Order: sequence, then structure tokens, then C-alpha cells
Amino acid sequence: MSDKINSGTACPEISFIEIMSDVSPIKHDKVVLRTNGPLRKDKQRAYHRSMAEAEIEQVIDGLSSEVVAIVESDEELIFAAPGIQLRMMKRLRKGHVPWEAGIDLHGMSIDSARNELSLFIRDAQRQSMRSVIVIHGKAFSQSGQQPIIKSYVNDWLRQLPNVLAFCSAQPKDGGSGALYVLLKQTKQ
Repeated sequence: MSDKINSGTACPEISFIEIMSDVSPIKHDKVVLRTNGPLRKDKQRAYHRSMAEAEIEQVIDGLSSEVVAIVESDEELIFAAPGIQLRMMKRLRKGHVPWEAGIDLHGMSIDSARNELSLFIRDAQRQSMRSVIVIHGKAFSQSGQQPIIKSYVNDWLRQLPNVLAFCSAQPKDGGSGALYVLLKQTKQ
């Protein structure tokens, strides 16, 4: 039989069953893992969970924990998505668009601040809020420290699709340590 197969010529009279006739079937269809000791299911789950968490870059709502351009502590921030009217931006900057909720990100880690900001903006929009305030601080508490949270918030808010505009707050509301944020209106 093997000389027919090795000849390199196609033999239409040979069937697949004839070719496979001398092959012995597999006796086991299960793989047996051999270890030095018994594997516990809870240890396996913990290991797999830790490996999965280690491999995933922290990205929430498309917001990364990658380094952003650092802004100055006293720098005024302003952003408007295309289509935002100048009159609305002037009202927002003067604090004439009343904010309905706020979040304080002081002292949070980058990951915590990102998660909290993302949840806060989504919740505010779900509740049909028009304007909110985000307090990021200025990093004046530790001399020589740069305003990392402020820099990240500046970047993150520009990436969130629910944010139409933002600008630094009036001094009574935190000045350059806080932002008024204008949100998209949800249709109900």
C-alpha cells in the first residue's frame, strides 16, 4: 500500500479508507496534565485572573494611562468641540451655565481619577445634566510638583464623546484648579 502512496502519482482507485487502514485509532481523547502536586481550582482561577489583569493596559472609555502633555498649575484650560457657539462658551467661562454636580479628583492615582471621571461623566449624562464641575487641583500642596491630574483631565475630557466643551472655573468655584464641563444633551 505504501508504495502506491510514495510513487507520487495520483491513483483514483485508492480510497481514503484503504490509505488509513493501517493507522491505529487514538485511545484517549483527554489530555492529562502532570504536575508535582494537585492543582486547586481556586489557585488556577487566581493565577489566570492575575495574568489577564497584568496583560490588559488600563483603558477606560478609550482613555489611556499614557503620559500626556503637562500643563502649568495656573494655566487656564479651554476646549470646544466643533459646532459649539461662541456665545455658549462665553456663558460657560463666566460661570453662567449652572453646574448640577461635581467631582473632586484631588489626591487620586491616575487610574482612580480616570475611572472616577469616566463614571461621573457617563452618570451625569444619563441623568440629563447639562453642566458639571470637575475639580482637579493645581498641585500647589507640594512645591515643585507638577499638576499631573490636571494634565490628564485636560486630555481625557477632550477624548470623551459626551463632552462638548470645558473651561477653567471662576475663582469662586476653584479657578484654574477646576473645570466647568458642558455635556451633550440626551434625547428622551
